[in-house]
Amino acid sequence: MISRRRSFSLLLAPWLSGPALASTLLNAAANAAVIAPSHRAVRMVATEFPPYTGAKLPEGGVATAITRAAWAAAGHDMVLEFRPWARAVAEFQQGEHDGVIAAWLSPERLQTMSFPRDLGITNRIGFMARVGHPHKVDDLGTLKGLRIGTVRGYANPERFERARLPVELAMDDLNNLRKLAAGRVDLALIDKGVAFFLLQTQLGELAPALSWCEPAVAEVPLYTALSKGRPHSPALLEAFNKGMAEIASNGQLQNLLHRLASWN
Repeated sequence: MISRRRSFSLLLAPWLSGPALASTLLNAAANAAVIAPSHRAVRMVATEFPPYTGAKLPEGGVATAITRAAWAAAGHDMVLEFRPWARAVAEFQQGEHDGVIAAWLSPERLQTMSFPRDLGITNRIGFMARVGHPHKVDDLGTLKGLRIGTVRGYANPERFERARLPVELAMDDLNNLRKLAAGRVDLALIDKGVAFFLLQTQLGELAPALSWCEPAVAEVPLYTALSKGRPHSPALLEAFNKGMAEIASNGQLQNLLHRLASWN
């Protein structure tokens, strides 16, 4: 993802970029044994980004479940490791993983990563408001007099940044929603899936008091991205695309989205 979290510097997150990474990936590939893609388990890495990915989520989160189903449809087993972001990046740079689950596409990332078709998930970043206090959010220029909660260190949508709205910073999404419910801010900028997850798990008592505002400020497709620098990378890219096409045509993709991403 160009993820919203700069600390991910991908996410969900701008996952990987730069000449140093490209060099590292190519060097690792040069020393790697070429294994026939039809007879190997693909090695994937993800970080905690609920509800999209997470070690304790049902089926590993919706992005993980879709990725696993696509690989299975293409005849591959999938080995998945959850890592803190810094470690995930380091291991990917060293050639230990074939790809990363839950990534945003960016021109910089295309230097080192291949992007198959997206996962059918859209990160919708927009506003939550208090029930009974609706705001028209299609024109950001009309929000200049409001108190808007954002999270310190997050990379917000370009459209939001261009509007130059006054913001109040929170430590994380959880605290941002709490501030909204308490009336300390008028709107909270957040990913819709993240908001849904928090209101279902940690903030259940606040769920009746908060509502999502349409339209979203930004909508970004979510991908499983693959390394470009490994000998079997082109075959894996083709296989994953075929797997995604299969689960889309047989209804499995829609079923996974219905069960695991009802907010989408």
